[in-house]
Amino acid sequence: MNYYDPQDPGFGPDSIEVAPQWGAPNIGQTLPPCDFHATPFMWPDPAAIPARRWLFGYWLLRGEITAVVAPGGVGKSTFTSAIALSLASGQEFLGKALPEGACKAWLWNLEDDRDEMDRQVTAAAILHGVGPEDCGSRLYVDSGLDQRLCTAVEDGAGFRVIEPVYEAMKAEIEARKIDVLIVDPFVSSHEVPENDNSKIDKVAKRWKRLASETKTSIVLVHHTKKMGGREARAEDSRGAVALINVARSTLVLNSMSSEEAERFGINDRAEQRRLVRVDDDKPNRAPPESAWWFRKASVDLGNGDSTHRAGDSVGAAAAWSPPDPFDGLSARDLYEVQCAISSGEYAENVQAKDWAGLVVAEVLSLSVDTDKPRIKSLLRTWVLNKALKVERRTTKNGREKPYIIVGDWVDRATLPVALPRP
Repeated sequence: MNYYDPQDPGFGPDSIEVAPQWGAPNIGQTLPPCDFHATPFMWPDPAAIPARRWLFGYWLLRGEITAVVAPGGVGKSTFTSAIALSLASGQEFLGKALPEGACKAWLWNLEDDRDEMDRQVTAAAILHGVGPEDCGSRLYVDSGLDQRLCTAVEDGAGFRVIEPVYEAMKAEIEARKIDVLIVDPFVSSHEVPENDNSKIDKVAKRWKRLASETKTSIVLVHHTKKMGGREARAEDSRGAVALINVARSTLVLNSMSSEEAERFGINDRAEQRRLVRVDDDKPNRAPPESAWWFRKASVDLGNGDSTHRAGDSVGAAAAWSPPDPFDGLSARDLYEVQCAISSGEYAENVQAKDWAGLVVAEVLSLSVDTDKPRIKSLLRTWVLNKALKVERRTTKNGREKPYIIVGDWVDRATLPVALPRP
């Protein structure tokens, strides 16, 4: 596939074509007459309206743009490599449905070289047991160092969307029957000031037009601005917000926070850094999804030379689910906790010597040291659902102190038969 380089001697205003509806007209150009008509609504049969064609869960939709936004180093490329492999293999190893089965995926990384791309895709393939026989000819991988991509420029001749580039991509997408195109990162696909909302809007809408014309799902990966340690949201994408406005879905990646690690009982800092939360921060055309997690597993490629150098260990994304604090518990367990709580006075404060969590640990045979996050989560949930409640009482020294007491008792008639604890 050819590419277009603005540094090329043959690259200039005479070689650029800008569609009137997508770029500013040249000086002296006659604008077409404006002739608009309001179209009456025809009231179609609801069953005859074409259904939206989702390709990967409710994240990737034919004819639309999906933005992936994350701070540096979180794992955007690891994430998109796994998505491309899942699509091409037709295997739902990320826990996302593939409504149309195996699809043709084109992964175009504009920063990494081909060797690094090979490492990323191969690591994901090893982790999930995927091979060439699973993907057939459905996976395409390119490096921007081999095939440069520049879709728009602004120089002495002004701002221009480079139509021949989009037309060449359209021809290749149609020739290969590409279903999903992933471009990583968006900022490397153009040479336009990224803070200029008007120009980025034109570039983003030209990508949208390409997706619409080819019925392809296009994923544009984008960086966030410097976050200063706080959690990223869609509006934190670097530069103009136009890309996020054009995208119909924006997936935001964040490393697991210290608060989340405590809640899930993850005490290993290194393990915490491997866990990444993905939020659909703009689900315009699908029901909102709860947070989805992946873990950056380390995969040994086995390409080392034992005499001279170690082999590569490369990150690969695997679906991860937070532990459920109620796993293995029943209504009888809650009833027994309520009985124990009702027999004394137990403080809400986790630092108190009479903390209610000590009773929960004893009743459920948990360890206060290793299971404290789980115990805190259980108490918090039981208070929220009113099985327990917080009551402020005045102590002997005249100070108010919050205690955990029983709220709505479990109906004994509904309890299962008690079984001995393991």
